[in-house]
Parts: sequence; structure tokens; C-alpha cells
Amino acid sequence: MRVFVTGGTGFIGEHLIRKLLDRGYEVNAIYRSESKLKEANVFHNNLRWFKGDITDFASLENSIIGCSYIFHTAAYAMAREKEKNDFYRYNVDGTKNILDLALKYNVKKVVVTSTAGVFGPSIEREINEDSVPSVPYFTGYEHSKAECEKLIKEYVNKGLNIVIVNPTRVFGYGRLSQSNSTTIMIKKFIEGKWHFIPGNGKSVGNYSYVNDVVLGHILAMEKGVSGEKYILGGENLSFNEFFEKLKKVSGKNYFLIKIPFGLMLMVAYLVVLLHKLNKKYEPPFTPAHIRKFNYNWQTSLNKAIQELGYEVTPFEKALKETIDLFTLYK
Repeated sequence: MRVFVTGGTGFIGEHLIRKLLDRGYEVNAIYRSESKLKEANVFHNNLRWFKGDITDFASLENSIIGCSYIFHTAAYAMAREKEKNDFYRYNVDGTKNILDLALKYNVKKVVVTSTAGVFGPSIEREINEDSVPSVPYFTGYEHSKAECEKLIKEYVNKGLNIVIVNPTRVFGYGRLSQSNSTTIMIKKFIEGKWHFIPGNGKSVGNYSYVNDVVLGHILAMEKGVSGEKYILGGENLSFNEFFEKLKKVSGKNYFLIKIPFGLMLMVAYLVVLLHKLNKKYEPPFTPAHIRKFNYNWQTSLNKAIQELGYEVTPFEKALKETIDLFTLYK
């Protein structure tokens, strides 16, 4: 069976391609630049790479022909837009191109990677697939993903079989980028370069192991119901708990300082100002990202576990595997 993967040179996409190949699938995938393809370093007799861009309809057509299923993992996930409307252009218009081609070539099912951020923070109860945000979206990325999900509903109504998966804070061994910030934090800590805990450390997030997330994508393809969403996550942990476990698993006991929310916000405004003064500098975060630390993001995985058979690797085991690989390949 041949499948098409967008975002194949990204963090989740690269892991997904490797897992699909391991399971005997034939894979078509797109890349935007030779440098990203070289960095991904995934080559196999059953893998065909095509140069293309999800915002360019014509560049995608040849890569989809002959594919029964599509995994659409590509997204614009930078801290801020390089060009005006980049979030919408990639995450909404780019998705529309994929769905139009899926209809044209009678693709059996499309699995679209969204984000658990579309459900908002867990102010009164755990986030689940029925949660409705009680506060405005913090970032352009979250807002564009919510718009993308509205678009998907239109195509489901047209008869296209589409399943949405909503990963939480994904981590694991792999190439580092702004969309892989949790892994950056882990790697910097074990190298002795990270000494900060956001706020008072009590803010709760949900941390999903990339190996679990890619298996969740495949389960969504095999068992997911059209029009449904499935949160792919892991354990709910406060920052204090996260770093306690990180110290335990890594055997490192580097000092950590709790940084007040107000100070973090001030730094965020400064890095944005630096970007305005020097366009070559890309801010790793914005004030919007910092404001998220004032909320909890406790998440329920019941739907994915019960309906897909999704399984969660214990956080400490996933952490150890991640650290071992970084140590092995440093």
C-alpha cells in the first residue's frame, strides 16, 4: 500500500515515515529544500521523495497519484510569521490544496495533524475532544489550526474521509527546531545549559512521546472515524514534576531558578524588539507563548485509548530513551 506524507522533513513527519517504512508501507513524501532533505537523511527503496510545497497546488499532484492514504503533518509552526498571513497560507490554504487533491484522486482517508492547543487551557476540567476554548487563542498558530479544522468539516460534508489528530507537547530524539521546543529544553538541561523553571513551576502541561504520536497517526488511519478528533498525548506534569523526573532520569542535578511570569514576559517583549531591529534574528518565543504558562493544560486521552487502542509510554521511560539517543549521537 502506498501512502503520501506531507511535512516529511519535519519532526513528526520524519519519525512517521520511518515507522511506515518499518511496517512495509510504500511512501511518497515531499520536501521544500535540498538542505532539509539532507538533514532528514531518510532514504529507502520504498520511499520516493518529490520536491513540492503545500502552498503550490501544481507541485503536489505527481506525488499524490497512486496513493491510497494521506498523512498531512506539514504546518507552519514558527514562533511568529516571517511574512504576513504565513500561518493561514500554510495551515489553512495549504491544507485545502491537500484535501482538493485527495478528492480528485479518490484517496481513501486523510489523517490531518492539528494541535491540542485548539481546545484551549484546562481552566475548569481536563481538556478533551469536546472542549471549547474559554479564552481567545494565544498564538497565530493555534488560531490557524482552529480555522483549518473548520475547513476540514466542510470536506467531510463533501464525503471525504478525514480524521484529525491533536498532539500535545511532543518530545523525543530528533532534529531540533522551534516546533520541537520541549526536546530542546531536555537536551539543554542534560548539557548543563538550562537553569530555568517557568513561573512558580506549578503550570501543568501534557507531554507526548514522538514514538507514541506517530503510532497514534497510524492507528487513526486504521481505526479513526471520519470527522472525529483524537488527542495524542502522554502524562500530565507540572514544570516542577517535569524537572524532578528529568533530574532523576538523567542523573544530573543542575541548579534551577524559578523565573517570575512578569520577568519572562519582559524578556519576550525584548526578543521581539530585537527581531524588529535585526530581521535576521528569529525570536524563539513571543509574549503570547509566555502567557500560556499562566494556565494549566491537563489533557484526557480516553477517546484515543478507547477508540484507537492508543498507548502511552511512561514519561520516565520515554525520557530515558530520548536522553540515551542524544548521548549516543552527540
